Amino acid sequence: MPFAVERLKINYKTLEEFKKFREYGLQELSMLEDLQANIIEDDADSPFYGIYDGDALVARMSLYLIDAKYDRYFDPPQDFYELMKLEVLPAYRGRGLGRMLVEHAKSLGKPIKTNARLGSAPFWEKLGFVPVKYDPERDRGENPYVWLPDGVRLAPTKPRGEGRKPNA
Repeated sequence: MPFAVERLKINYKTLEEFKKFREYGLQELSMLEDLQANIIEDDADSPFYGIYDGDALVARMSLYLIDAKYDRYFDPPQDFYELMKLEVLPAYRGRGLGRMLVEHAKSLGKPIKTNARLGSAPFWEKLGFVPVKYDPERDRGENPYVWLPDGVRLAPTKPRGEGRKPNA
């Protein structure tokens, strides 16, 4: 059976499926808290996407639509997706499931921002993501990478010190 990306329902069955990821992933990858915070049975606007092998969830990500008024990455400013918590169970790694999830996000046609974890930059770069110049005010310790659909550019970065109040 071929793998396919699907939007996950927000319900207690999905919550149980996420528990197995916590065992294999880092604490920061756990979506349990996100799911519990959004617990509305079968919410059509779920930010969670996954891939099943039969009845078992084997890969997942969260994809949040961010309003243009918060965009500090793209030119012109626009709505974009923030892709977070991409994880594939160890037994399923190397089969292209992470790529499938990212390609699904790209198919939605909006720019995407993600934060590359240590050692993951080559994965994101293979999928067409580029690192952005670090801005401590904007990025706050994150390591942002972005994907730009046609017609979208990176927003210009502010010269150092611009927008800050001088010391009195």
